[in-house]
Amino acid sequence: MSALLKTTLLFALTALAEIAGCYLPWLWLKRGGSIWLLLPAAASLTLFAWLLTLHPTAAGRTYAAYGGVYIGMALLWLWLVDGIRPTGWDLLGGAVALAGMAIIMFAPRS
Repeated sequence: MSALLKTTLLFALTALAEIAGCYLPWLWLKRGGSIWLLLPAAASLTLFAWLLTLHPTAAGRTYAAYGGVYIGMALLWLWLVDGIRPTGWDLLGGAVALAGMAIIMFAPRS
């Protein structure tokens, strides 16, 4: 597997774990879901923290770049889970965030 594909998949999995880990408590608090949702939420956030350690670059750079991927995944979640189609402005903002992530992650380094 190429480094680019591995990094992309790792970022996507990391974002999915964080979003799910935050969404489940939201369901409990805002939608009257079961308190038992907190158990998979905690597991998901634990997975998120572990996945962050697998990224090959310095932690600060990883966190900065991860923000762009998180925004893109959150917009996808908005559409697929919440059933709300992102607006053109949402998509433009997501594209800008992903471009920033690509600059941070894939810039040549010495």
